[in-house]
Amino acid sequence: MLKQLKKLSVKKQKKLAIDRPFAPEILRRAREIAEQYTIILQPDPDLGYFGRGLEFPYAMDDGKTPDECVRKTREAFVAAVATMLEKGQIPPAPAVEQRRDEQVNIRLTPEEKFLLEEAARAKGYRGLSDFMRATSLASVR
Repeated sequence: MLKQLKKLSVKKQKKLAIDRPFAPEILRRAREIAEQYTIILQPDPDLGYFGRGLEFPYAMDDGKTPDECVRKTREAFVAAVATMLEKGQIPPAPAVEQRRDEQVNIRLTPEEKFLLEEAARAKGYRGLSDFMRATSLASVR
């Protein structure tokens, strides 16, 4: 991979570099979108607080205070959204914008429901529906 990267022009190398800045317009748009995303914040005995996104379950960060955690998690959203915009992809719509009027019903045993509710609580979800929706969608996206 390193040999292949060296053969690329300097311009293409910069475009592929992870630590380069985003174009100002992409960064501005990413900040607008990321500001609308929902952060799930959990106290953590080792880190202080741990935050992740409802729309981006794998965009996360931590902080010693809730404010620091929210700020750092929001920046993780900005980077994820900016990367998607740069690649011409459409970032997920903020949860508050999406009208959820479709319903899916499933039947569970009491034990299955208990296990899913425990997993939802452990990951900071208030309810089983949000947990199941986010987990299922993350597995197919």
